[in-house]
Amino acid sequence: MLTVVGNLKGGTGKSTVAFNLAVWLAHDKAGVMTFDLDPQCTLVDVCDVRQEDGFEPSVEVSTDLAKLEELAKDKKRKQPIIVDISASNMPAMERAISLADRILIPVQPSQADIWSTQRFLKIVRNSLDESNNTEVLGFINRADTHIGVRETDEAEQALQMLPGIKALDVRLYQRTAYRRSFSEGLGVFELDPMGKASKEMKKLAAILD
Repeated sequence: MLTVVGNLKGGTGKSTVAFNLAVWLAHDKAGVMTFDLDPQCTLVDVCDVRQEDGFEPSVEVSTDLAKLEELAKDKKRKQPIIVDISASNMPAMERAISLADRILIPVQPSQADIWSTQRFLKIVRNSLDESNNTEVLGFINRADTHIGVRETDEAEQALQMLPGIKALDVRLYQRTAYRRSFSEGLGVFELDPMGKASKEMKKLAAILD
């Protein structure tokens, strides 16, 4: 399974999600292949921290699009692939989308992010041929933890109405645990296995399994 994590808008938590999913998969016997096609190379940086601190299993990251294209052609490949993309490198973004089995779109709970997701979905449609069976999945990321804030519910309802995307029944909330674990090169489920962030990420991973 080749999963691309992306959106047009910056700050949606793409790299955090990609990293946590990659670490989750790395614990499985098959392991994981990870690619960072974002010029900022945030995924590369966090995996370097993980390796320097000696956390196991290590997660290696490639920035080589040609290598990704080669792996995508291998129909016998069983190892899952996670790809972090960015609009900062549009050609690589479009190419990765065209190779994907699944596209995962983190969406922040704001109208601006819904509009950005709509534009991203147009890029997805233009990058895929008609015979492609690629799954396009979205979920609310960095949701507000205060029950009185309505933006999260409103954004989720708007996401469910967008054509060409399936809204997942999971939310990741705006929690310090994501920032802290990321800075330490750990998945949230490694830093605090019983924490709320861990349970959220495990639910997302289970849905994608």
